Amino acid sequence: MSEQTVTVTEPGAGPVPQGSAEEQRPVDAVAEAPASVPVPVPVPAPAPVPAPVPASGPTKARRVLWGVVRWTAAVLVCGGVGAGAAMGITAMERTDVPGLATEADGRWDYPELALPALPDGSPRPFTDGNDGEVHHADLRKLLLAAPAGAKVDPKLNGGWVGLDSYLEVLVEKDRPDVKAYLTESALRHVAARGWTMPDGTTTRIHLLRFSSVAFSEAYKDEAARAVYRGERLPPGVESAALDPSTRDVDVPNITPYAYQEEEPYGSEQTRWSYIQAGDTLAVITQTREGGVLTVPFQQTVALQAQLLG
Repeated sequence: MSEQTVTVTEPGAGPVPQGSAEEQRPVDAVAEAPASVPVPVPVPAPAPVPAPVPASGPTKARRVLWGVVRWTAAVLVCGGVGAGAAMGITAMERTDVPGLATEADGRWDYPELALPALPDGSPRPFTDGNDGEVHHADLRKLLLAAPAGAKVDPKLNGGWVGLDSYLEVLVEKDRPDVKAYLTESALRHVAARGWTMPDGTTTRIHLLRFSSVAFSEAYKDEAARAVYRGERLPPGVESAALDPSTRDVDVPNITPYAYQEEEPYGSEQTRWSYIQAGDTLAVITQTREGGVLTVPFQQTVALQAQLLG
């Protein structure tokens, strides 16, 4: 705030006007003047008017100054309060700010992803020097963990399982042919995890590791062609179509192939996806009464793809 200077001019200040030449003549000259000429009487200069004594209390200038000070203080206080409120809102989570809360979009609360440790000198599947795109990590450690609130299937608890466990996601008539095909493809290991959420959604994830990327990719292509022909569908599914919900899943070197049971379906719907990553193929299957929700299915596929990439 700039300082203001108030100048008070005393009344009567300034040069005192001098008398005329006649007023300055000596007394003798006045006595010698003719009688017919009136003798001017010298007019004394007005006495200086003393400056008024300031009354008790602030003058007008001081009152103006105090008013400016008070308004400035008020503005600073309001500014400080406003800045403090802004800093408080900035520090809060969006969901904690009234009027700015974001409704839940249906995503599950998964644990933070963490890639497992590799044996010394072993590269990741899509790095230079790993032309076979081999996963050297423990296959069980590459399984997506169950989200919060899930009831884990004790038979699919993240450990090793037999081939028959995977065949259960296919209709019974297709199992013998698929089993023979996988046996000839030199399937090495199968690990699985399954759980059920409070809304009734059941998820099963099987990781199939082959002896080479060629066998893994060949089985993925064979499974996709069978679905296109209306074959090798999950139990209870009579017809299926491509599921566009995973098109936005962007993981380098990986392209999920997703399908969904077409309407009209029975009491529950099935969605499933194949994720081929090097020598490993993930098969994700979700079922839910009334229909599988898009957001958790897409989320599950995306996170499992990231672990394999």
